[in-house]
Amino acid sequence: MRLQDKVAVVTGAASGIGKEIAITFAREGARVAIADLDLKAAEGAAHEIDSTGHRVIGVAMDVSDEAQVDAGMAGVVERLGSIDVLVSNAGIQIVAPIVEFDFAQWKKMIAIHLDGAFLTTRAALRQMQRQKSGSIIYMGSVHSKEASRLKAPYVSAKHAIIGLAKVVAKQGAEYGVRSNVICPGYVLTPLVEKQIPEQARELGISEDDVVKTVMLKETVDGAFTTVQDVAEAALFLAAFPTNALTGQSLIVSHGWCME
Repeated sequence: MRLQDKVAVVTGAASGIGKEIAITFAREGARVAIADLDLKAAEGAAHEIDSTGHRVIGVAMDVSDEAQVDAGMAGVVERLGSIDVLVSNAGIQIVAPIVEFDFAQWKKMIAIHLDGAFLTTRAALRQMQRQKSGSIIYMGSVHSKEASRLKAPYVSAKHAIIGLAKVVAKQGAEYGVRSNVICPGYVLTPLVEKQIPEQARELGISEDDVVKTVMLKETVDGAFTTVQDVAEAALFLAAFPTNALTGQSLIVSHGWCME
């Protein structure tokens, strides 16, 4: 098993992509902390993956709250012994034209996606430097490379995450810490399902047209990326053995974006 006895923290992991990553990591032998804003949901997901409670635990964490992040990460070290992998995955989506985008909503998006990435990185990196090893994986997006209408704060934050990952790769190298970004295309999670009627309304087109002409138009096969696709990419990055693979962004998008 590729992650035998490694300790992984996955944020936003009570559902969707994060949960699938937690399942995949646990299958590969990791002990996993499912960190989520909703503690009950996190504990429920943890029990679903490991009913013994010994290898998968739920942790309450608002990734935009400094005190909660620091306390939550310290609690993981206390309960599981280390932090070998961080998957910074927590995120939300709000779509609107820039001229109508509420500033409070902008700040909320930036806080969760970018501040959350920074705060969880800082807490994990402190432990990883002590251990002299670790892997930090950020959940970027094709929107880390491209832009779409109605998504100004999301695109801005996802672009910035690539910059953060590159800094962490350079700074963490002397401690054996790697840093990489996964850039999925559209994954049919509740977050994306919610966007379909929202974009249909804002763009004045049907929901079918949102899927066909907005979300999947540039893919090679007209298919959504799956949570399993993204989880396998996360496993590959988490298990990679050397600093040969660091500071990189891996696009998982059915060919929507090619670099």
